[in-house]
Parts: sequence; structure tokens; C-alpha cells
Amino acid sequence: MKIATAAYNLDWLDSWAQYEDKLAGWVAQAAGQGAQLLVFPEYGAMELSTLDGAEVAGDLERSIQAVSDRMEDVQNVHRRLATEYNLYILGASAPVNTGQGRPVNRAEFYSPNGDHDHQDKQIMTRFERDPWNIAPGGPLKLFDTALGKIGVLICYDSEFPLLGRALSEADLILVPSCTEALSGYWRVRIGAMSRALENQCVTVMSSLVGNNEWSEAVDMNTGMGGVFGPPDVGFPDTGVLAEGALNQPGWTYAEVDLDAIAHVRADGRVLNRTHWQEQEPRVQSVTNCCL
Repeated sequence: MKIATAAYNLDWLDSWAQYEDKLAGWVAQAAGQGAQLLVFPEYGAMELSTLDGAEVAGDLERSIQAVSDRMEDVQNVHRRLATEYNLYILGASAPVNTGQGRPVNRAEFYSPNGDHDHQDKQIMTRFERDPWNIAPGGPLKLFDTALGKIGVLICYDSEFPLLGRALSEADLILVPSCTEALSGYWRVRIGAMSRALENQCVTVMSSLVGNNEWSEAVDMNTGMGGVFGPPDVGFPDTGVLAEGALNQPGWTYAEVDLDAIAHVRADGRVLNRTHWQEQEPRVQSVTNCCL
């Protein structure tokens, strides 16, 4: 399969039609390159707050609400594009009100047949806890698709190995991210590469890029797209299948072979995924020693 992962820049939007045109342009470009799976980043939907004007877009709480209010329309656009181009899309995540307290950070996953489901972020960063006050969402999910089994770890979630292990059946783990500083980008990238190593799978990282003075929420963003696998048989020695250019908007493409994933899991030089369970008795037997 061919995967396209985005380094996505936010724009000031003066009309809903402008948003539709932008998204359609991104999808058409990737589809034109033969991509079957498109990955957009975390909080890429925050540009929708500009449709309510500068006062709303510049206010953290009001911008969160404004974006949440438009998510049904966002879903309709993505469903149409996924069907029209016959591909899968992980849409940019957004703060979404579920009617059960504070908003969650949710990414919708769209299939070519018009169906869609979502993945919520599990563990909040410090800024999501305060001042955003975003809540942890529903459980991790494993999407069974024509492209293989796909899981999603939203940004910070990729830095936690037990969340990755819960998706050990996934062939692909998608990692939409939003990071302010270069150090944040590398934390998420290291997490994504670590999950690819442990699960002997492919991870796909998408990044928000660019600076937006109009936003309190996503004013500064650093990153690039990347696709990673285990540095083992059938994969590059570095584990990097593809990477973009830092802070340059656009798609990064990679060819991914499900047979290569199955082979490295069965007969790699190391078998991290199979040997994972051998950690447990070793951890339980740790003793205190004084020297």
C-alpha cells in the first residue's frame, strides 16, 4: 500500500467553502500519487475556529467550542472525499463535546465505503490538562480494514509503551501530532519509532506545522511527516521508511508491505513483539541491593 502523511499548516478561513476546497485539494493531491491511506495531524481542525472571527479564534475556550460545533459538517466532507477517491482518511483531530463533561481530543477514521469511527486521546499533556481542560476519551480501538489492522495513538499517547502494547495486533499505528517545540516533535517521533520496534509494525506520524498568531491554542507548531518500521529484515537499517522536511507543509509518502511486517514478526533478527511477555517475571523479581 501507499501511505501519505501530512505536515499540515493551518490557514485563516473566511468561508466554509474555503475549508472544503483546501481539504479537497490536499486529498486530491495524495490520491493523485496513488495513496490509499491519508493521515492528518492532531488539532488540525483548530483552523475552523477562524470561521467565527478573530475574537473567538483567539479565545481558548470559545475556540474549542466553535470547532466542536462544526464537527458534524467536517465528518460529512471527509466521508464524501474518502468515498470519492476510494481511500482511508484519518482526519485531523479536534476537541469534541460528547455531552459527558469536558471535550475529548478525537480523531475520526473514514473508510472508502462511507463508514467512519473515532479514536480518542488517552493521556493528556500538561497544557491539555491546564489550561485546556481536555478530558481523556474512550478506549483504544483496533480498526480492521482492507489495508490491515490499524490503531491510532494520538501524539502523547505514542510515548507510553503499554498503550502501544495494547495495539500489538496492529499492522499500522497512526500517530497524529501537534508539538510546539523541536524537542516535543522528537519526543513523539522517538515514541512512534519505539512502538514500531516493540510491536514490529509500521508507525505513521503526522505533524501540525507553522505559526498562527491568531490562536491561543495552536500558535506555534514544529514537525514533519514520517513513516517508521523496525530496523530489521525487510526494513531500512535506520527504521525510517520516509521523512519529510522540517516545518515544510505537504505530504510525505511511503510504500508499506504487509508481508514484510508479517515476515519480521515471524523471523526477524530479533522478536521483540513475541518476547515482550518475558519482561514480566523479570520485573517481578527485582530486589533491593546495597553496595
